[in-house]
Amino acid sequence: MLSIPLTEITQLIKQLANDPEALRSLREIEDCDGDLNDAALSLALKAGLEPTQNEGWLEGFAKRYRHIACLPEFRADLTAQQVVSLAQHLTQNSQCPNLLVVPVALYVSKTGVGAFCDSLDNSRMLAD
Repeated sequence: MLSIPLTEITQLIKQLANDPEALRSLREIEDCDGDLNDAALSLALKAGLEPTQNEGWLEGFAKRYRHIACLPEFRADLTAQQVVSLAQHLTQNSQCPNLLVVPVALYVSKTGVGAFCDSLDNSRMLAD
């Protein structure tokens, strides 16, 4: 279970105060006692998606945005547990439902950028 501490949720609420969808996502994570996976499933349903599995759904969904999350301009922030820049970029420049950009960014940050980007990095090396 990926758990987001209440203090971190509170800090993100302050940082994303001007983004109503992000605030909705953070409130859902808060309502799920910080359980990121449970919140993501609930948010996916609210966004009109139909998750086919409970376990591992967020991981699979986040991988859809690996090509963005693993860009050099986001790696340092995500490694430092800073998710705002990726969340804002996903909102403005991707097809990711707005309710899920914060959970995706948090997932990448919490699971570790290196591990998350490893298969993408390896495929790039093989292509070179």
